[in-house]
Amino acid sequence: MRSIPIFLLFCFLCFKCKKELRKTNDNRGVIAKNAMVVSARAEASQIGIDILQLGGNAFDAMVATELALAVSYPVAGNLGGGGFMVYRSANGNIGSLDYREKAPLAATRDMYLDDSGDVIPGKSTLGVASIGVPGTIAGVFEVHKKFGTLPLESLLKPVIELAKKGVVVTNKQEKRIQHYQQFFKKVNKDSIIFDAQWKAGDTIKHAALAKTLERILKYGRNEFYKGETSKVIVKFIQEHGGIITEEDLASYKAKWRKPITFNYDDLHIISMGPPSSGGICLGQIMTMLEPFPLNDYGYNSLKTIQTITEAERRAYADRSFYLGDPDFVKIPVSILLNRAYLSGRMRNFSFEKATASESLSHGNIQINESTETTHYSIVDQFGNAVAVTTTLNGAYGSKLYSNELGFFFNNEMDDFSSKPGTPNMFGLIGGEANSIAPEKRMLSSMTPTIIEKNNKLFMVVGTPGGSTIITSVLQTILNVHEFNMTMQQAVNAPRFHHQWLPNHILAEPNAFDDLLKTKLENLGYPIEERESKILGKVDGILVLEDDALEGGADYRGDDTAIGF
Repeated sequence: MRSIPIFLLFCFLCFKCKKELRKTNDNRGVIAKNAMVVSARAEASQIGIDILQLGGNAFDAMVATELALAVSYPVAGNLGGGGFMVYRSANGNIGSLDYREKAPLAATRDMYLDDSGDVIPGKSTLGVASIGVPGTIAGVFEVHKKFGTLPLESLLKPVIELAKKGVVVTNKQEKRIQHYQQFFKKVNKDSIIFDAQWKAGDTIKHAALAKTLERILKYGRNEFYKGETSKVIVKFIQEHGGIITEEDLASYKAKWRKPITFNYDDLHIISMGPPSSGGICLGQIMTMLEPFPLNDYGYNSLKTIQTITEAERRAYADRSFYLGDPDFVKIPVSILLNRAYLSGRMRNFSFEKATASESLSHGNIQINESTETTHYSIVDQFGNAVAVTTTLNGAYGSKLYSNELGFFFNNEMDDFSSKPGTPNMFGLIGGEANSIAPEKRMLSSMTPTIIEKNNKLFMVVGTPGGSTIITSVLQTILNVHEFNMTMQQAVNAPRFHHQWLPNHILAEPNAFDDLLKTKLENLGYPIEERESKILGKVDGILVLEDDALEGGADYRGDDTAIGF
């Protein structure tokens, strides 16, 4: 499958573990024999690896890495948000955990509409009204309860120490903080730690967050949902005019769900099911693509881009109408993934011209989704694998920050359809299936994915990126499987995206040939190129032919792969 010659060099990784790792020039990412963690920050990846070196498994490392991201990557890592985990145990058992946020009990279908029935700008995206009931702490405790092997103290102590010691600001983080400071000042009554003029190289200490984590370590999961922390959360939110109550927190539960599975050539793909749209959409797109010889067409050739775009267009049209929280709406999963149905969906595709998005069914409804999420992938020395995507939704979520607790709250309520039929700020489409209801989970595009080949673990992959998560995961898989790329090459490769409406291809700037773009536009595929984060920051792990692991960390962020 891989025809590109690879010349591996030995180097020492300059972190605490100081284990000998094989590393390359530009072809391969970090190579490790036993275990790998790839995440948005080196500090989080290092803590995850340290847990594995203590003898913990991938699930122990998940708990530590998740909470370490809350400290080191507050733009998306969180205590005040939620996420999804897909896992594959060493024995081949698979499953998934939904710790997505929920609408408060007092939420109503039209809570973001004015008296005229129009969406109130910013109400579902900025400030206290946008907050859903957080699920992250419930999620990590549920994982540890079912699969953990090390005591919680071993997992949380390094995270607490990191919060006290502080995290060094990177160049990208400096720019990110500066960009969002205007919004912090708009929604917070008091000044917050992120109002300071932080520069790259500075160290941000998170003393309040350390204290919150210490209470959670001492009193457990219920500290966040029924204890002192829950009371502080509710008081803080209600003082700012929010509707979350102690009952909302006390009733929250993470939920084990059956993952979405499907085959593509000789790959068996395991991904997240509803309330994430990721697994179903990925399955639809890949099933529609399977009959087409993409390898013969060539990597990012005219025909390849046309075929992928048309499959994406059809999957996102279905996403808009059928998908939502499965506890509230009936989702025809078997039909949506049926090969005959999907073959019929592609029947009117022609290489001669683009399909008009407006001609596809369900073309008059829309939903929301933000771009600032974070993903991490873990494979342990025992053969267990986890793919986890977690988020506050927008960058720094609602922008509302508790000085007493030391974290931001999400703005996940914006992922509901505030008004079915009205476009949101990110242009995704959705409808009644994703309308607001008390205790309902909002639809997501998060696509944590694990892939088997010949009944063995082959790949772990995922990304942030809002509506582009699905297509970024898709292209990364295809880059490895169809175009013989290494994990790092697949992660680095230029990406493009189509989501039905708006009817254009979103492409990374300066990454595609001008002649190719002209040909696409002449066939009816408008191209939008702009510097954008929404094409993802993919973090993946590939199992090589000798069973070593290659970690691919996305250069688009501060993402880092560490292994031993």
